[in-house]
Amino acid sequence: MSSTLKLSQRETAFNHEVVTRFELYNSLFQTLPFYQVKDTGILLPFFSSHCEKGTMNQQSPKEIIESFFEKYVPGIDHQEQINRLFRFIQYIERQVVLFDAIEDSSFSKIGRPDDSGSLQSLLQQVAISDEARKNISEKLKDFSLRLVLTAHPTQFYPGSVLGIMTDLIEALKTNDINSIDGLLQQLGKTPFFNKTSPTPVDEAVSLVWFLENIFYHAVSDIQSKLEEEFDIDLAAEHQILELGFWPGGDRDGNPNVTTETTKDVATLLRQIIFRCYYRDFRVLKRRITFRGFGYTLTQLENIFYENAFNPNDSQADLQNKILEKLQSVRQTLISNHDSLFVDTVENLIRKVKLFGCYFATLDIRQDSRVLRKVFNYCAEQAGIKENIAEGYKGLDEDGKLKNITFNNFDFECPDGADSEVKDTLNTIRLVKQIQHRNGEKACQRFIISNCQQASDILQLIDLFLWSGWNADNLSVDFMPLFETVNDLKVAGEIMEKLYTNPFYKEHLARRGNKQSIMLGFSDGTKDGGYLMANWSIYKAKVELTVMARKYEIDLAFFDGRGGPPARGGGKTHRFYASMGDEIANEHIQLTIQGQTVSSQYGSIETARFNMEQLINAGIVSELYPSKSDHLSSKSKVLISDMAEISYKSFIHLRQHELFVEYLEKFSPLKLLSRINISSRPTKRNAGAQLKLEDLRAISFVTSWSQLKQNVPGFYGVGTSLKKMKDEGHWDEIKLLYQTSGFFKTMLDNCMMAMSKSDFRITTHLKDDEKFGAFWQMLKDEFELTKNLLIELTGSTALMDEYPVERRSIGIRERIVLPLVIIQHYALQCLNSDDCNEALVETYDKLVIRTVYGIVNAGRNLV
Repeated sequence: MSSTLKLSQRETAFNHEVVTRFELYNSLFQTLPFYQVKDTGILLPFFSSHCEKGTMNQQSPKEIIESFFEKYVPGIDHQEQINRLFRFIQYIERQVVLFDAIEDSSFSKIGRPDDSGSLQSLLQQVAISDEARKNISEKLKDFSLRLVLTAHPTQFYPGSVLGIMTDLIEALKTNDINSIDGLLQQLGKTPFFNKTSPTPVDEAVSLVWFLENIFYHAVSDIQSKLEEEFDIDLAAEHQILELGFWPGGDRDGNPNVTTETTKDVATLLRQIIFRCYYRDFRVLKRRITFRGFGYTLTQLENIFYENAFNPNDSQADLQNKILEKLQSVRQTLISNHDSLFVDTVENLIRKVKLFGCYFATLDIRQDSRVLRKVFNYCAEQAGIKENIAEGYKGLDEDGKLKNITFNNFDFECPDGADSEVKDTLNTIRLVKQIQHRNGEKACQRFIISNCQQASDILQLIDLFLWSGWNADNLSVDFMPLFETVNDLKVAGEIMEKLYTNPFYKEHLARRGNKQSIMLGFSDGTKDGGYLMANWSIYKAKVELTVMARKYEIDLAFFDGRGGPPARGGGKTHRFYASMGDEIANEHIQLTIQGQTVSSQYGSIETARFNMEQLINAGIVSELYPSKSDHLSSKSKVLISDMAEISYKSFIHLRQHELFVEYLEKFSPLKLLSRINISSRPTKRNAGAQLKLEDLRAISFVTSWSQLKQNVPGFYGVGTSLKKMKDEGHWDEIKLLYQTSGFFKTMLDNCMMAMSKSDFRITTHLKDDEKFGAFWQMLKDEFELTKNLLIELTGSTALMDEYPVERRSIGIRERIVLPLVIIQHYALQCLNSDDCNEALVETYDKLVIRTVYGIVNAGRNLV
């Protein structure tokens, strides 16, 4: 079937299954009598249409809102106008949920444009080739995929709404009108946001919903399929699919995460996985009703029940004990009962092997600056300082590496120590307790954020040795996180110093010569712009791969990817499929955060599909590397030149005197800290005046997306393309786009970010005396980038190659346009010289409330 025909069929299916059904159910939705208002649903279509026309006519948000009330609801006072706006927000938030649910319920009928990149395509290969089956089976013995759910403040749907969405998706699959009607009414009465900020444990509970309801089933389904098709031994030690978890363990910049938090989350993960096992066990027990199993089944039931509902600190890792008993049941079924129901037992065995007593590995993360402070504190304590080289603190990096010693000492941190010191040292001790209770995999990775030197890793190892750990039994993997453009440049040099350090070399040998390195996309984009961030990470991966192969290290890259292209998101699997043989790709590890969790992993079906795509990408890039994925020296020079031009353009923008002020004044940046979705501050040094370097990448990207300008996702790209064209390299760039998967994916994701931009909303700023020229500079770069990308791709519009995705984005943008107008109306009022002080808090609330719906509609905006 030709790709053009397939696209046409997808478009037809999308129009029928999504667009038509949304119009149908939206009309039902608008008749629902929500709290204290009768005519909001009737007025909303008029308001939406008015916003569209006003935006098209380049009216300011204030002009649009005021003319709407003047035309459609004359005679009401300003307070009542604001009340109506809040009710519109209430409706639109739920319209977004409805559209999400309809789109997700149609997933199997619409599919994705790149279905060829799923596990199904691998199965088709093995069906016609025994050689392919053998090669893929062999490759799966080394390959692994790890998805890590993070605690970043971008998951806006509370658990209650996620539950409604799940039920709504199922009802929509069969168009069960009565159930849909009831669920829409329930949705109308269910709050969408918290009145207070969640604690880190609350955040963990929210994300555990996905582990329990989605990943528990999707991961085991994929594992079962792989075992069946590729001759993978059920008893094999190698684990292909792994899950990670950051809430409760990630304390970088979050003073609310404490040792007690980490302990509580580890306990929660254990308890929830045993509840999953207990539910499955009850199904198994209903099937196995014949003689010979009574005592074993009773023992298993007690284990599952007690750990699920009566947890206590004395519990130990029971994975092997459970597996032993389940294997006994399995063997008896095979030997004495013709293997009746053996598949039910194997299903539970598979899950216990996958999730153990921990469900997902709880990663610990802390900033290198904090860890250095803790090291310096400990180095002054009796029993430790005697083994520290004199003047060690003042030595340069080479001096520290020559003089650092590794001695065991059991230092108990006193209660009077600094809070960060206490948290670090007590958490290091807690890791050992978690491993004892939940298994080694429960908590075995320590990530060092802002890692800038090899001593950051080695000094952390000392902290472990000074906290009761022994070098021979140090069952922890130390993982540097390189984030900024400058840190990425020296990453290879840092790792070589570690690989050649005698103590670290021995530690790696005990850990199977495996090293994971985390690379952060978000800070790189904020630091150097879109092209430079992507290119810096690509180059760092090549250099780090060379270094790992030189020292025979099994390297895994852990990519810190957010939702949008500006934070490493977009069509992620295509990046992995296009890595080429210069980059280690045997293991894929990436963060899943924000709307990416609910949009790509919100149902078992979509989660399975997206995980299968990543598995396919890793296998195919290793077994069948494309020549075009290996960038030639000439291609590297072209991309490097583009990245450098883009970088200079972005830095020029960043250094503009109005850059931060513009973002503060015309986006919700200053109010993001009041959105009760996270325990984490929106910026480091929370009490200080706002500085760009303190602003978290998430807040930075979120603010631009709310402005509908998405600057981090495109700025500088157009300037670099123009330079290439002016210098006579246009044909080479076009060929590179057509042949290089990496380059094409990078620009396709840029176009996705731009498709969610709309400068018409802020057109009124072009006449602003202070900010007009700055706004025009942003708009000019957007238009330049758009026009050159359209010319480069031979298209007529952005994302022309992905019409269904473009249409979906278009509908979502149309749904939330009134929210964007309301937000900017409120900001205009707040920025007005004659703003009524009594209404400041009300306008603030209007801004805050609109953020939820805009981000949820974007699905990968933050």
